[in-house]
Amino acid sequence: MRGRLITKFLLLVLGVLFLLFVWKSLPIISGYSAKVVASGVFVAGRPVKEVIRQDLVGFPTKWSSCTVDGKDSSVTASVWGLAKRKAIYRRGLGATLVSGCSEEEIREQKAGVAVRPGGDMDTVDWPTGDRGCEGDGVDTAKMNAAVSLAYGGSGTRAVVVVYHGKIVGERYAPGFDRHTRLAGWSMAKGVTSAMVGILVGQHRLDVGGPAPVEEWRKDDRRRITVEDLLHMKSGLSWWELYAGPADATRMLFEEADMGKFAERSALRHLPGGVFNYSSGTANILSSIIRSKTGIGYYRWPYEQLFYKIGMYSAVLEPDAGGTFVGSSYCYATARDWARFGLLYLRDGVWGGQRVLPAGWVSYTRKGDGYGAMWWLNTGGRRFPGVPEDCYSCEGYEGQYVWVIPSRDLVVVRLAMEHGARLNGGAFLRGIIGACNP
Repeated sequence: MRGRLITKFLLLVLGVLFLLFVWKSLPIISGYSAKVVASGVFVAGRPVKEVIRQDLVGFPTKWSSCTVDGKDSSVTASVWGLAKRKAIYRRGLGATLVSGCSEEEIREQKAGVAVRPGGDMDTVDWPTGDRGCEGDGVDTAKMNAAVSLAYGGSGTRAVVVVYHGKIVGERYAPGFDRHTRLAGWSMAKGVTSAMVGILVGQHRLDVGGPAPVEEWRKDDRRRITVEDLLHMKSGLSWWELYAGPADATRMLFEEADMGKFAERSALRHLPGGVFNYSSGTANILSSIIRSKTGIGYYRWPYEQLFYKIGMYSAVLEPDAGGTFVGSSYCYATARDWARFGLLYLRDGVWGGQRVLPAGWVSYTRKGDGYGAMWWLNTGGRRFPGVPEDCYSCEGYEGQYVWVIPSRDLVVVRLAMEHGARLNGGAFLRGIIGACNP
């Protein structure tokens, strides 16, 4: 009898915990749905029905329902009518989830957005423009076969292969083309790293110095350096989980100021020692970038990075507090993501002009498996059979920008995998095998 009572009690406790988990997950599910649909419709310019059908088909977002308001440039989502969330679109800023403050406060924010340079991309030579971008020097049949490997049911939307500076492979899934902006998710961390590098080159930030976070000055977190943040070795407690309530999902879908939220994390390890992948540290860096750039903050990444390399489609999206979400929210076309990779392949130089400071790309590539917010193929562990000098920006749901200096190669793959993951090593080996030495 006693054993049965204990079993019933444990089942009751487990049931309560499960219901609590579900309840806390609902605003995250609806928040994700509202934000993804708003960006897909208003930033990427995709049909509403296609965004919902393709991007929310997985578990648990398939539980959500979305209403798009074209006049209001907004999307409202809920789960079974509960946990209603809203994301709003603003020209030049992309989509922002209403979190931690009112919609009116967000819409009243003053943001002097960048003005895209004029001109027709088809009249400007690649890579700054799109004229004369096609190259040769590859086995066409092998390249087509390698690119096709990425489309074997893994949700690939775009592939671009740049060899010796020219596009030698390019393919898009139905409904997508070279003009479609696509989410980079955590590839935004690579963009954040580049912006940090630019500030370092301008002598406005010291990677070896303490991270300039006011809240940390009175405790042991003052020992955290900018370098620790870049290499995910801050020592801060952080739970990078996307399947339910966790630090990462709470930050992305419930907080107004994501960087400030991450800054409140307690110190768990000594800085500089333990690697712990954290979107929070990327948003701490994003807050630091904002503090260093001042009045022209919303124009700065465009004028200092994107527009210098012809990355005209890029859109960095801010949180409700107005800070770019440097961990996750950058949209760009596949060709523009390839331009970003090409900038790194060329050691931060574009058209004879140095965009990233001398030595920054080498610094980015230092580490064991992870550099300055770029993944490394140290020892060929990440992508077996691929040159060890390969390094990559990688994002949720299968986003990649691979740079392989020894092969003079940049490969971009953008997708919505829904669990059907690409074998990146096999894919890259096929691409490399198609490129003539």
